[in-house]
Amino acid sequence: MFRARPMSRVTLYCLTSEAQDVALLLARHGLFGLAADKEVSFPESPGDEYREIYLEADARLAKIGELCGHLDIPPLPPDAIAPNLRELKGINHRLRDMWQKCSACADQGQKIEEDIRRLAALRDTFGRLKTLDVDVSRLLKADSLLDSRIGQVPKANVKRLKEALQLAGYMLTVFDQTGEQAFVVVAGPRSGGELGGVLSQAGWRELVVPPELRTNPEIAGRYLEREAERLQDEESHYCDVKAQSVGAQGDWLGQARLLLALARPLAETALGGLRGSGQLVSFSGWVPRDEVPRLGQALEERFTSRYLISSREPDSSERGHIPSFLKYPAWLRPFVPLVKSYGIPRYGEFDPALLFALTYLLLFGAMFGDVGHGGVILALAALFHRKLGRAAWLGIAAGAVSMGFGLLYGSIFGYENLLTPLWLSPLHDPIRILTVAILFGVGFIVFTLLANIWNQFAAGQVSEALFDSTGLAGLGFYLGAAAGLAAQAGMPALAGLSAPAWSLALIGISTVAVFKWVKTRAGLGERALVTAIETLETGINLFANTLSFMRVAAFSLNHVALALAVFTIANGLGTAGHWLTIFLGNVIIIVLEGGIVAIQALRLMYYEGFSRFFSGDGTEFAPLKLVGVR
Repeated sequence: MFRARPMSRVTLYCLTSEAQDVALLLARHGLFGLAADKEVSFPESPGDEYREIYLEADARLAKIGELCGHLDIPPLPPDAIAPNLRELKGINHRLRDMWQKCSACADQGQKIEEDIRRLAALRDTFGRLKTLDVDVSRLLKADSLLDSRIGQVPKANVKRLKEALQLAGYMLTVFDQTGEQAFVVVAGPRSGGELGGVLSQAGWRELVVPPELRTNPEIAGRYLEREAERLQDEESHYCDVKAQSVGAQGDWLGQARLLLALARPLAETALGGLRGSGQLVSFSGWVPRDEVPRLGQALEERFTSRYLISSREPDSSERGHIPSFLKYPAWLRPFVPLVKSYGIPRYGEFDPALLFALTYLLLFGAMFGDVGHGGVILALAALFHRKLGRAAWLGIAAGAVSMGFGLLYGSIFGYENLLTPLWLSPLHDPIRILTVAILFGVGFIVFTLLANIWNQFAAGQVSEALFDSTGLAGLGFYLGAAAGLAAQAGMPALAGLSAPAWSLALIGISTVAVFKWVKTRAGLGERALVTAIETLETGINLFANTLSFMRVAAFSLNHVALALAVFTIANGLGTAGHWLTIFLGNVIIIVLEGGIVAIQALRLMYYEGFSRFFSGDGTEFAPLKLVGVR
């Protein structure tokens, strides 16, 4: 849990003709992560053509699935084998032919849908024009003496427009209304003048009458009925053809989907880890050390002596490229995304997930300790657990820890006089809570320095682990200076240890200065300046980071202060206003302060913790897996 599983470098040789089945076995094994091996000098990339054909076939199958709906995939047989290159080409060719037919069928279906939408628009227009009960072709005849127009205007403008048109010798008749729009006919002598400006000011919109409706209403109605019957027949025929096509090919399409899922592992290996020469190919990658025997046993059962596998320990030059295989218990997994948002631990580095989970919850509870507010967070997280997913557990845990600190502080919904504190009340003992916060910060920073020393030793950087500012020398300086300051402040446990503590601090900072001097490659003046600045920075950073933990005490006091402000306002109001203010004030505290505290706890973890020992530039282990099968 505190570091990635030890990995072995594995190289597997097999026959080219069995490459697809070896890749399938590796995917079923589920613990083989691909990685190119410079020690294998095979010149060929035998998986490139296989991958290209696989991608074409997979894309075509996806398009067919979008047209035909869900394609059921049969269960994976225990003795299933992956398609070879020739079989994969056959699947791809058949899918290409099917897609051509499906594409033509889709075009026909799209045309029918467009015709149906057009028919619906014609019916809508016809329904409006039918109330006129006139031959629209004669009404809108271009060479007649009557200037007729059909359109729509806002109902509020009808009266004003009608009066304006009468002055020009035109009539306006309303024949339909929908919402705030009125459909009207405007008619008058063709020599009556230009009406564009008048109509435009009234918000006129021309009603376009399609050619099919420019006739007698009875003839137009019969046309629409015939068109509806025709489209209904075409749609029924299209659905029958589509159903027959899917029914005839459904089983094969499901089988094709299964075969492509079996072909995917070899297609993925083409991106890295697969090389070949003639009739021989090699797979290279990383496997957890304790899983190598199980992989060898599976290969022996499937490819009796038709393979060769070798494994070795990674060397120092590969350390930066080894993937980190991290497994977490279920209760810890909701916290992992917050750790990964900072980065992935390098192989061999200390994994901070458990430290993050425990410390984050502890900081949140200490800054937001209240039985009532924590209970609300817990209840809401539990109530919306389906929508929140794994994040619900984070809310439940944070609420429970907040309730625990609320009992320690004796606080419930901001009331400090209803519960007896099991430990202390921040309101009545602020110096003590401040001291505890600083001591916690000292312990946390000591732990991060120890984790960094671990990481440097694991990476083979012995001199940095011993003498650098974040190594053993920096730890000695920090412990000595912190103990010296505490002894001078009168801490009973450190009485009489002031001189030894400051001696330890002096030895530590002197060691750091000498190391910086030796490590710096520059002229004498520049060397002295760099050494002085970096040595000074060591002390400043360590104690500035320590003082950052004062915010834990500050926010615990701020929580009490906000509640007091709410109660002060509420006490000046009547009964209804009093309880409404109490309710709204607690809602604001939960939402506003709860969010701020969550961010501040995250900040302390990232900037005062992770930045000291966690590089975050590792690579997560991503093994070959079977996808899309059951």
